[in-house]
Amino acid sequence: MPLTNHNPYLAARHEWDERYGAFITRASNWRAVAFLCAMSSILLAAGLLWQSSRSHVTPFVVLVDSLSRPVASGLADQVTVNDDRIKRSSVCNWIEQLRLVTTDGTEQRKAIDLVYSQIASGTEAQAFVSEFYRSDSPFNRARTETVSVEVQSVLPTSDRTYEVDWTETTRDLYGAVKAADRWKGSFTIAINPPKDERLARINPLGVYVTNASWDRVL
Repeated sequence: MPLTNHNPYLAARHEWDERYGAFITRASNWRAVAFLCAMSSILLAAGLLWQSSRSHVTPFVVLVDSLSRPVASGLADQVTVNDDRIKRSSVCNWIEQLRLVTTDGTEQRKAIDLVYSQIASGTEAQAFVSEFYRSDSPFNRARTETVSVEVQSVLPTSDRTYEVDWTETTRDLYGAVKAADRWKGSFTIAINPPKDERLARINPLGVYVTNASWDRVL
């Protein structure tokens, strides 16, 4: 009988490679892909964590109408009030709301809230306006009359102070004119752009009155 060189170990190894080698290769490839995905997820998570830990500034932009009065605000690039027309418009609107007298209690309250939202806290203007409201309450006046305000001019006397001329028309509750008086006042402002959404909603331009005075023109 012819002799054969048969090695049981090598034969078993050959059969193992043929049957399971492809499975082992696929498993190895799968583990490599899984490792790469895991590393990508870790890097992505680390990037998001770093990004979230950075300091962010939430800016706002203000939309104004043809008279440069603010009509809307929202998130955008940080803006500053450099246009003198916007400053003068803010002062004009503030005076109209301050001197307004209306029988609509809701509108009167809104006007007062707007006035105080544009006064710098702890300033002479705050004390001056508070004393004006105490001594000449618009709610009390509204029981017998109304007052509408029309600003004639807003002229700068410095980079922060404006001289304003306006007319107040007083009517009885039936609409008949009782008086039309001219007034002149001086108002100083400061600019402090809003840093958060709450301030942007109540004073989008960041214009604050720091000093106010006025007299009737005889």
